[in-house]
Amino acid sequence: MLKRLFTDFRWGVLPVPGRVLAVIFFLFLFVFPLITDASYPLLIITLACIYAIFAVSWDVLSGYTGLINFGHALFFGIGAYGSALLYKYVGWPPQVTIVIGAIVAAGLGVLLCLPALRLRGPYLSLFTLGLPLLLREVVRAFPEVTGGYIGITGLPRLVGTTIGDYYAVLLVMLVSVLIMWKLTDARSRYVRTGLIFHAIREDEITARAAGINTIRYKMLAFAIGGFFAGIAGGLFGHVLTVVGFGVFAITMSFQVIIFVVFGGIVSIYGPVVGTFILYPLVELLQGTHIEEYRHLIMAGVVILVLLFMPEGLAVRIREKIERQCPRCKLTNVAWRRECRACTASLR
Repeated sequence: MLKRLFTDFRWGVLPVPGRVLAVIFFLFLFVFPLITDASYPLLIITLACIYAIFAVSWDVLSGYTGLINFGHALFFGIGAYGSALLYKYVGWPPQVTIVIGAIVAAGLGVLLCLPALRLRGPYLSLFTLGLPLLLREVVRAFPEVTGGYIGITGLPRLVGTTIGDYYAVLLVMLVSVLIMWKLTDARSRYVRTGLIFHAIREDEITARAAGINTIRYKMLAFAIGGFFAGIAGGLFGHVLTVVGFGVFAITMSFQVIIFVVFGGIVSIYGPVVGTFILYPLVELLQGTHIEEYRHLIMAGVVILVLLFMPEGLAVRIREKIERQCPRCKLTNVAWRRECRACTASLR
């Protein structure tokens, strides 16, 4: 088994620059606590991992299917409050409450999908935009249960230490991103959801004419996006040990959309890259003499990327360093003259 893994790594990872960069990036994340033991940088990267799960879940729902959701914070908030309420009133550990909160978010995603299926374009976007605002007012209306403006405090940490929480969130992020990547991989031989999501985004009527049950797969997209956004929300609450109604804020939804668009929509790796660039950038500027301009700086960076790289930063970089063989569709280094597998010309 180890020999097979080594062979797959040698022929499936090392010749592909994008995959090599991904391996180096995740190895850096694993050794980051060895570089610095300061709690604040570890907290920033921990929250970046959480937002990466959140961003990729939005990309699965809205990027791959074309169902633009401006209220994705709804699922994030349900996961956060669901986990917090279960701990407060039932006393279950975070490992259980986070999963249950995510399942509730996924179930609510399916329920909300039913009326949303009748809507298209901007009407669907406005419908989803109003849902977290509605739930935010519900949280305010029952302060004796939800904590109201104060929120729910005193939540237990995931492991108990900053480094422990860091590695726990990192592992969850890695597993979650891998699962969502396989579910959306259009070239997968075992899972066909990615190919069908692409078909629905490109032309839903044609997909339906081809015999695809588009309603079923739209519900699946809402369930997947809601589940992993709920996972991110539950992790968020237990890392900060507090949950407030700010998790339903409009800025939460639009922030994650900015991360996705900056890195590259419909790519899975793009939202991860966008999150790990923009979120630490904004946080590191906090406490400096240009703190009040940090959001303006982030907006300027995003505008520049949209002007010169509308497909996203990560996607543009990948296009520059990789090239797909026109014959066998295998990915090669961009500067190769012929395919490493079928020797077809790449020029």
